[in-house]
Amino acid sequence: MPRLDPVPPGPSAPTLWMARREWRAALELATSAVRTRNVAGWPTGDGHPVVVLPGFLAGPESTVFLRQHLRRLGYRVHDWRQGRNLGASPELAERLEELLLEVHDRYGRRVSLVGWSAGGVYAREMARALPDYTRGVITLGSPFRHHPAATRAWAMYRVMNRHNLDLMFTEEALALRAQPLPVPTTSIYSRADGIVAWQCCVADPAPRTENVEVSATHLGYGHQLETLHVIADRLAQPEDTWAPYAGGTPTPHDEAV
Repeated sequence: MPRLDPVPPGPSAPTLWMARREWRAALELATSAVRTRNVAGWPTGDGHPVVVLPGFLAGPESTVFLRQHLRRLGYRVHDWRQGRNLGASPELAERLEELLLEVHDRYGRRVSLVGWSAGGVYAREMARALPDYTRGVITLGSPFRHHPAATRAWAMYRVMNRHNLDLMFTEEALALRAQPLPVPTTSIYSRADGIVAWQCCVADPAPRTENVEVSATHLGYGHQLETLHVIADRLAQPEDTWAPYAGGTPTPHDEAV
């Protein structure tokens, strides 16, 4: 196992009791499956492209409901095309940047990125590398701040990505990932998240950057009704026009750390 810098002070991973409550994701999906049959009244899309990225250990099947819902709202939605998310690497970052450029060139329009958990961390770095091709970023319970030891997935991540850890989680690398993006950014988080400490999912104050609190479980972000409404509202904003989410809850970004 690579030798890592000591874990800096920060929030603790959710408790086992909170993790056990993730079973509620099934109820969230069942509720949304009924409530989204009719999309009348939902904010509709303008046909621009959207790429959806899954979380760690998840694959395309985990984002099917979300992608289908966004298609029904009028977007041209794409999976991330990388199969199961087994962790970050320089090669993966390069492939994702190529995907962003390909989708942009196909439609001749900037691309919105929606990333769930670790997928949101990747989406942020895609936008950081290629801001002129990115319309905006929406993250769902994504741990882009603090150390990933504040997640219940950290032990598994260390085992599966031991060759990349030395460079990925230095203090400098962590600080860079937490820096605000030059494109509109919505960071969706939940205090009911049983996998990732919510403090890891909120952004520092910056222009065109917001944090929106929902009540989703971590495994339910991509199909929980409240979260779907936030995503639809944010994607429906006219290009080059941004205003904070009307129903958002401002969060002191270091509260309870």
